[in-house]
Amino acid sequence: MTTKRAAFSFVELFIVVIFLGIFAIIAVPRLNFGVISKQKADTVARKIVTDLRLTRALAISDAAGNSNGYEMKMVGSVPYNAYEIENVDTHETVNSYSTEGVTISCPKGHKFRFGPLGGLTSGSATEITISSEGRSFTITVSPATGMVKCVQN
Repeated sequence: MTTKRAAFSFVELFIVVIFLGIFAIIAVPRLNFGVISKQKADTVARKIVTDLRLTRALAISDAAGNSNGYEMKMVGSVPYNAYEIENVDTHETVNSYSTEGVTISCPKGHKFRFGPLGGLTSGSATEITISSEGRSFTITVSPATGMVKCVQN
């Protein structure tokens, strides 16, 4: 007694792949990549807010051994496309992040230095603007408390 195996021939698989390729050629130019670019600004804004809060938390948690705190500084040329979180005492980079397709600008400086009590030290920036494809966010840091707030413009 023989058993029959159900399988596809090479020709059948080749025809299916050809059809999928034709559908992809038709569909890709019709995709709206602008929506993806708008979402990038939202994602980067959320990431920066999270990392500003992390920088503040590191400054508070390491206050006993680090009297200078931690800072998040924008790096690269203006408009910025990357930033680093640094231990001010040791100049060690704790974290870094870079972006593409998103404009990051800091009108009043490019460093956010948090002291041991969680507030910004004097000379620190207080505002960041992130924009991409018509979508814009402004992140504000309260100098006294270090509270971070993000608003879509």
